[in-house]
Amino acid sequence: MSELHLFHCADARSFRALWALEELGLDYQLTLMPFPPRFRFEGYKDINPLGTVPALIADGALMTESSAIPHFLATRYGPSDLAVAPDEADYARYLNFLFMGEATLTFPQTIHLRYTRLEPAERRVAQAAEDYAQWFGSRLRNAEAMMHGDFAAAGRFTMADVSVGYAVMLALSIGLDEQVTPGMAAYLERLSQREGFKRAKAKQASGPSAV
Repeated sequence: MSELHLFHCADARSFRALWALEELGLDYQLTLMPFPPRFRFEGYKDINPLGTVPALIADGALMTESSAIPHFLATRYGPSDLAVAPDEADYARYLNFLFMGEATLTFPQTIHLRYTRLEPAERRVAQAAEDYAQWFGSRLRNAEAMMHGDFAAAGRFTMADVSVGYAVMLALSIGLDEQVTPGMAAYLERLSQREGFKRAKAKQASGPSAV
């Protein structure tokens, strides 16, 4: 049995981990779950007490942070040029974009999603949803301005692009198209042509929908 086991909901944050696994060509076990798994997948909170996705079991240890998992995989199961090494000039840029993809770009989207789709109709708050949509858009434009060339760091595709690329993918899937600039839409289009991305999409195709 593989030493790596990913618990995943289609197109949820766990897609970062699935994409990273496919980019690295690692052997892993995949469990596809309906979203949200804490309510719809029996026993999931025994696996991940947070009830969130992803949950990656790696050598018996639990990892739950979607921006950390790709870097962990590239460094633990590397060496791989999908991670930027500490002695490379763009190491700081790489780490900044790696964590920006989640903390700065995905977080406001989850608030928007909560108050437009996930809460019962009587608890939805249109103003909060719009405010966080604008927050996301401004930060995505800033992220684009910080990029040099086609990729986030080091002049090549890295796990930082997995992190930021997923944030753009999520935006386009939840109705935030107007917040995604043409440049960032083109960025995701380039990333989506990668075989690792295509394989990850295919692996989750037979599972239940994320939202």
